[in-house]
Amino acid sequence: MTEYGRGQGSEPWHPEDPLYGDGGWEGQQAHTGQQAAYGGQQQYPQQPQQQHYGEWGHGQQDPYGQAQQQYPQQGQAQQYPQQYDQQQYQGHPQQQSYDNNSWATGTHQHAQYPNHPDPYGQQAAAYGGEQADYYGTPDAYPPPEPPSRRQAEPEPPQTDWDPGPDQGEHAFFAGGDDDDDSDDDSGGGRGDRRSRGGKPKKRRSGCACLVVSLVFAGGVGGVGYFGYQFYQDRFGSAPDFAGDGTGETVTVEIPKGALGYEIGQRLKQAGVVKSVDAFVAAQSQNPDGKSIQAGAYLLHKEMSAESAVEMMLDPKSQNNVLVKPGERNVAVYKAIDEQLDLSAGTTKKFAEKDFKSLGLPSWANDNSEIKDPLEGFLYPGTYPAAKGMKPEAVLKEMVSRAASKYKSLDLEAKAKALKLDSPLQVITVASLVQAEGKTNDDYRKMAEVVYNRLNRSNPETYGLLQFDSTFNYLKGESNINISEDEINSNQDPYNTYTQKGLPPGPIGNPGDGALAGTLNPTDQGWYYFVAVDGVSKTEFAKTHDDFQKLKDKFNESSGN
Repeated sequence: MTEYGRGQGSEPWHPEDPLYGDGGWEGQQAHTGQQAAYGGQQQYPQQPQQQHYGEWGHGQQDPYGQAQQQYPQQGQAQQYPQQYDQQQYQGHPQQQSYDNNSWATGTHQHAQYPNHPDPYGQQAAAYGGEQADYYGTPDAYPPPEPPSRRQAEPEPPQTDWDPGPDQGEHAFFAGGDDDDDSDDDSGGGRGDRRSRGGKPKKRRSGCACLVVSLVFAGGVGGVGYFGYQFYQDRFGSAPDFAGDGTGETVTVEIPKGALGYEIGQRLKQAGVVKSVDAFVAAQSQNPDGKSIQAGAYLLHKEMSAESAVEMMLDPKSQNNVLVKPGERNVAVYKAIDEQLDLSAGTTKKFAEKDFKSLGLPSWANDNSEIKDPLEGFLYPGTYPAAKGMKPEAVLKEMVSRAASKYKSLDLEAKAKALKLDSPLQVITVASLVQAEGKTNDDYRKMAEVVYNRLNRSNPETYGLLQFDSTFNYLKGESNINISEDEINSNQDPYNTYTQKGLPPGPIGNPGDGALAGTLNPTDQGWYYFVAVDGVSKTEFAKTHDDFQKLKDKFNESSGN
């Protein structure tokens, strides 16, 4: 293997050597049919054997992708200044190493190169091949400074952005000046200029500092303003009216489940209070503030929050209709007429005529003998009913709440489990339990009495319920002293003394307790019950003999 050391003879490079690509610079010129001209007619003929290129090796490719240029020869091999002789660049394609983008300076034995085309030969033009070559022209003087011991990277394109000492600092903050760009034409990069101790950068004028100071002061002022607003919103007094308000009144409807903030919003929208926060604060300060119920309230405009809370706690300001558990529809219709200031019977007439428009479940009103299609569907609770409202709106709210409640209980499935014909019969049983019972324990026992009696094969009643409450319903009365002659002579479908099974429909509006007892009856064998004190104390019996004893006890307490 032939060695190529400094000062030794060498074989000329073959044009197909891989390090030359297409034969080095001359090979590329021959390939393209062009001749490179440097300084007019001067050409650069290939020198034999001992031609030196400032100790750069023999035709070695520049590690930074520059084209393989050969420098102009003046007779013998052109010698560069002594500082070039001190740096040796020898091409060692096999064991070549790099250290911080510089060529290794050690001498290694060369490897034989295979004779095949260089895959990188076509990249000469891609890496600096189109850059202008000033050698051999007047622009080449003074000649460019030789590379340092460790060759610097190619100069990046010059821009107006100065990376600064930490490679990311803008010249403005580094104390530089825009005039620094004028040094770019000196031929050296910015990094070289700094390393050689270029001229110090100018400092920014006081105008820029003034601008920064003004911006900073404005920021501090803005923070202070918004901080004050934040304090006022969180800790300052909320806007509020004073006094009991004007003479103008307004009705405000509060929905079920509304809390202080939502109530305050509705009052503010109606012009009653000045701010939501003022109402919430006043409600929290009043010991009874949280007891404000859903409903309609007749209030004054521009009231203080404290006065609004007190007025809403006064029953006289409440424009509501209260449906009590077990209450019949005729009583509810009357209350709506009075609350809406309507003539007597207005709401009842609407219910009889337009009940289908109120949103009843599909299984409601399944019996042509039902006296009131809405019975059992005006769910117990408090409902807004203020002057100016229509009875349709009040009734629709009641029916909607009942339908939602019954759907949540899945009455269709429960009816089958209880061996009833329809969900409506479940409500009918609940209305009977509500009318006869007084406590939750009563409701469960009362429900068992109904189910046991509905079994027509039972040995006690053979399918007759015999409830006074059903007879009172058809009579429109609430009398517990009913003669047997009067009961036995009446053949109305709602008379359970003469008609077996359940009445055609509910006899009132059952509440939560009665519904729960109906769906979860006891299983103790009850068939009879008697309110022994005639009011609230109900006792149960399993046989007719025990029932007679309870009846005697009732007669004694009532003086019969």
